[in-house]
Amino acid sequence: MNVESLISDLAFILLLGAIVTILFKWIKQPVVLGYIVAGFLASPNFEYLPSVTDEQNIDFWAQIGIIVLLFSLGLEFSFKKLMNSGGSAAVTALIIVLGMMGAGFAAGQMMHFTLINSLFLGGMLSMSSTTIIIKAFNDLGLRQKKFTSLVLAVLIVEDLFAVVMMVLLSSIAINNSVAGGDLLFSVAKLVFFLVIWFLVGVFVLPSLFNLWRPFLNSETLLVVSMGLCLGMAVFSVYCGFSLALGAFVMGSILAGTSYAERIEHVVNPVKDLFGAVFFISVGMMVQPAIIAEYWGPILMLSAVVVVGMILFGTFGMLVTGQSLRVAIESGFSLTQIGEFAFIIATLGMSLGVLEPTIYPIVVAVSVLTTFGTPYFIKMAPGAYSFAERHLPKKLHFLIDRYQKEATKSNAVKSAWVATLRRYLSSTLLYSVILIAIILVSHKFLYPWLSQLMPAQSRLLSLVVTLVALAPFLMALLQPIKGMSADSGRKTSANVPRVVMTIFRFVIAIAFVVYVVSWHYSKGAGLVTGIVTILLIVLVLSRRLSNSVSNIEQKFFDNLNERELRRSGKNNNVVNDLHLAYMTVGSACDFIGQKLLDSNLRRRYGVNVVSIQRGQEMIPIPSAKERIFPGDVIGVIGTDEQIAGILPVVEVNKEATAGMSPNDFKLTSIMLSESSPLVGKTPLTSNLRDKYEVLVVAVQRGDQYIDTDPNLKFAPSDILWLVGRTSRLSSIS
Repeated sequence: MNVESLISDLAFILLLGAIVTILFKWIKQPVVLGYIVAGFLASPNFEYLPSVTDEQNIDFWAQIGIIVLLFSLGLEFSFKKLMNSGGSAAVTALIIVLGMMGAGFAAGQMMHFTLINSLFLGGMLSMSSTTIIIKAFNDLGLRQKKFTSLVLAVLIVEDLFAVVMMVLLSSIAINNSVAGGDLLFSVAKLVFFLVIWFLVGVFVLPSLFNLWRPFLNSETLLVVSMGLCLGMAVFSVYCGFSLALGAFVMGSILAGTSYAERIEHVVNPVKDLFGAVFFISVGMMVQPAIIAEYWGPILMLSAVVVVGMILFGTFGMLVTGQSLRVAIESGFSLTQIGEFAFIIATLGMSLGVLEPTIYPIVVAVSVLTTFGTPYFIKMAPGAYSFAERHLPKKLHFLIDRYQKEATKSNAVKSAWVATLRRYLSSTLLYSVILIAIILVSHKFLYPWLSQLMPAQSRLLSLVVTLVALAPFLMALLQPIKGMSADSGRKTSANVPRVVMTIFRFVIAIAFVVYVVSWHYSKGAGLVTGIVTILLIVLVLSRRLSNSVSNIEQKFFDNLNERELRRSGKNNNVVNDLHLAYMTVGSACDFIGQKLLDSNLRRRYGVNVVSIQRGQEMIPIPSAKERIFPGDVIGVIGTDEQIAGILPVVEVNKEATAGMSPNDFKLTSIMLSESSPLVGKTPLTSNLRDKYEVLVVAVQRGDQYIDTDPNLKFAPSDILWLVGRTSRLSSIS
């Protein structure tokens, strides 16, 4: 690799990208499109500018961009957020992904693509762009609408589906077939490794971060988090998966820690830099000749994306019991493809299975649909009004009736769903742990003992394996903590609870039978399995139950560390009091005040016991200590008190679009005889509220007069004002 050409190519595309994206910001278009245009201008396909010397250099940087992008998406994902998004988002996302994959596959077959190319095309068309949708919602001021929260939940689930899809498409591409058995094995393998990584990460990483807390400044945190990201990416490849999958998993694990916001903050510049390089590399694949040749397929695929996303998105929302208005608004918000389409296309190109002409076609489709996104979102209310007027009354009645019935049935089924979900999730987690222990025993423990002591190796391996399995077998056999008290009182939850208990008991016996059968015979396995389970239940239950409870408590504390640290629910100090940590937002109403003047104890009933300001920790701050944005304050209070002060402390101001320091200036105006300000004071002139300006000084002759609120303005006074440039010019 030529280092000079590597750096010169990077410098060229970044400088060109900077110029083009500034232009796109000026014309108020998505920055992502600016990067794609910059990539086209930097490519050999545009002959009027110099092009990069070696496209492989850009591919190298783009691969890093994919890793960092997926890591950043994982940081926003978090398994906790997925669980909170509920089954509604999962069902809607599944309908959209399956429907669009089918539509994309059919479109590919109509254009005479090969089977594998049609599958990749379906995958590329099935994912809406999280980046574009969030930006559109922010620009249009829709983040507080009901449908936006539902759309964002669907996007979270779609991101997970996209990662799974990348693994499946890779498997299909390598095997060059869609064998059901291989596909099922790939899914099972993926689920197994995802759960193992998740469990190990949740157990280990939060504890390590808490141990390293005194040393984690911004620089060290960036190095540690990027090291973990790249390390997991490499380990993912070692396990037979992609670099992107490992980066995404590590990001989602770190999203549950109390350092998630800080990691996002320090990683953002890296993501912006290499993400820009990735999107520029996408633009370099744009070939005008191919676009001119395939303008028909481009328009057809754009129509497939727009119509398909509207239909499947609306239908998915209706199926989950949303109103017609919310369903249509959601469907019209999803009418584009974005970053995952490019990532899947890059995957296909790297595997050598995707025809080169498909890439520029998909890029053109993405550009067209992205430009149309804000307009389709604005069209949604009109589309709803049209549908409401022209929809047959019977169909309208059925939709309303289904929505009401779905709401009622959700309430009726809540006990069943809660019980089954908790039992199934815990069964999956413990089963994966048991499988991992058995695999380690078979692949490492038994071969090692066979060399060390051949005569006793079989028995010793069996005993050690059963001892290692015992706590987790006990976890399968005992009721889930909290279920008897909550769901047990509801008759409707008794049936699934009993069924799942029997199911878990059978699974526990099956694990023991398999382990013993592997070492000896099936008959011995069956007898030993039943005896072992009885021994665990009757003799070791109390001790093992305590061990399992401690393990579970540690796991859930680490899993919820971010929320627990923020709300303080796990930091009980006296009776119902507990210690919570919260970050002071930019719009907190007591910023800059002394603790004495903020009256937090009188207003909210809480006490501030610590302030962390960057790397400085202030324990038991004095009453004269001031509070500033970004401070992490430790507060002691009850649940109700902390819930009351939390939104007040962490509130942030929304950034004003397009504002910069150059929009403010210090200037002066001289009052004429006819000025409406003559005879008024700084208070009565209402300059602050009406014009958003501040009077900092009054010059009368050669003297500067203090700006007393009751000072009356006189003709020929020179007022020195600070404010927005556009508003200052309107003051006479």
